[in-house]
This record gives sequence, structure tokens and C-alpha cells, in this order.
Amino acid sequence: MMLHPELEAFLDLAEANAGNAPLHRLSPEQARRVFQQSTEQLRWPAPAGLVCQSLHAPARDGAAIPLRLYRRPEAGGPLPVLVYFHGGGFVVGSLDSHDGVCRELCARSGCAVLAVGYRLAPEHRFPVALQDGEDCLAWLATEAQALGLDSTRVAFGGDSAGATLATVLAIQAARLGEQAPLVPSAQLLCYPVTDASRQSVSRTLFGEGYLLESDTLEWFYDHYARTPQDRHDWRFSPLLAEDLHGVAPAIVALAGLDPLLDEGRAYVERLREAGVAVELIELPGLTHDLLRMASVLPEVLEVHERLGAALGRAMG
Repeated sequence: MMLHPELEAFLDLAEANAGNAPLHRLSPEQARRVFQQSTEQLRWPAPAGLVCQSLHAPARDGAAIPLRLYRRPEAGGPLPVLVYFHGGGFVVGSLDSHDGVCRELCARSGCAVLAVGYRLAPEHRFPVALQDGEDCLAWLATEAQALGLDSTRVAFGGDSAGATLATVLAIQAARLGEQAPLVPSAQLLCYPVTDASRQSVSRTLFGEGYLLESDTLEWFYDHYARTPQDRHDWRFSPLLAEDLHGVAPAIVALAGLDPLLDEGRAYVERLREAGVAVELIELPGLTHDLLRMASVLPEVLEVHERLGAALGRAMG
């Protein structure tokens, strides 16, 4: 499988001009600054005519979790809503880093998008990010009507580590049944982390030179976990969950040159074995974090269109 030529040229240029060490050689604070710099460099003209509202949800420890709600200006309510968790290995990333992604999904799906600014590690280690997600869902269940959102048509989604959070929240909802504050109608999972407990062939094949390095994954996991045993907790590695029956139908996008490819495929297989409907979108020649690459590779906008259309169909 060949790397897309334009993406290969971008990665070569980035390596040649690298003024920063790889993320795994930086402190979390330094890594966040570098990730924010990359956000500015990768910015593209994402849909600008959306209504964007800043909100907060209360966390169980009294903290305020920042949220950002996107909707199309002409949309009437109540709207279906995608609750979106950004990527960044639980250590980097923010509402701003994935603003363009949320705008594309909102504009192309017909759904509102509620982006969650969950707290990051190592200041807030596992399972704080997940608990922030739980608390935001509980808040949304009570506030949806006032916000013009339809609490019966909710999707959980995200990319990378954010997709992991969405995955776990969907499993929890299936297990809680009627006791769940919100039961998702769908999941949108873009190159999720599903198994941090072991290596895979794709981790070896694509662990260096394809944007996300295997050493950086280990750095992320070490900062997020309290102890090495946390990696074996299904809430950290959802591929290890014993039962996936009743989980919401999933739209899963996987990059062909991603260290996480094999575990993403394995999770799709587990879902299908449990009778869960899965729409799998494999993207050969592309790397991890591809949703933020529209300025490098215009074809990424076609990926946004495919994901938005799939989400719109799933949410009716």
C-alpha cells in the first residue's frame, strides 16, 4: 500500500523543517504547543456559516467541562446531535484543534455537533476523561430540549483517543439499557485506539514515518494510565470488553497506513460477531489524523462528505 503522493511530500517537508522533537521527547506542555502550531498550519476553509455556541457541563468533582455546540443556521429543532470527542492521545488536542472537523460533520450530516473539551492527562489520568464524557452525557440528557436537540437521536463519535471514549460510552449505554442517561442511535469512530495492551503488526509496519509513531503512542498511554494495569481495563482498551451485544450501530473509518489499523479492524470484527451493524470505510494511502489534513490533501473533504452522509443516514 502506497502513501498518497501529496501526503508523502507533506510528511517529508515536515521532517526536513522540523523545529521540534517528536511529541514523545517533549513535555506534555511542549507537546500541546506543538499540536496547536500544527492546528494553525493545517487550517482549511471549513464551513463558516454555522451557529456556534460555547457551553459548559458540570463535572462530578465540581469542574466545568467546556463544550461547543454547532448547528446550521437554517436548521429547525429538535435536531439529532453528534457528541464528538477530539483526538490527541488523551494528552493533547482541544475544542480548537478539531473545530474544522466538527464544522465539516455538522454541515454535511444535518446533525448538530456537541464537541466535548474533556480534561487531559497527565494532570487528569484515566478514567477522568471518560468520567467527563459520562458527565457531559448526563448534562445533555437534561438540557437537550432547551437547546433544541433531540435526546432520542444521539450519536457518540470521535477520532483516535476521542473515538475510544465514544466507543466505551456506547458500550456502557448498552449495558445500562434504560438506566443510561442517553442511548445512542449510532457511533462514528474514526481510527480509534481499541487495544493499548499489546503490539500489532500494523504498529510495527507503520510505527515510524507515517505521522503517528509507535513511541508516541507509548508516551500517550504512559501519561494517561495510572499504572500499567490500566491498559488491560476494557475502558482503556475496549477491544478487551467481554460483551458487545446491543451496542449501537457503528460507522468506522480506518486509515490504511495507521499503526492503529489492525486493532480497528479487530474491533469491527468483534462488533459484527456480536450482531452489531457496521459500515466500514477503509482509506488506503492515508495516515492517522487524516480528518485534519484537508489543507494538505483536498480528497480529505470527500472523506468528510462520506462520513457526514453516513451519519445523516444513521440519524434519519
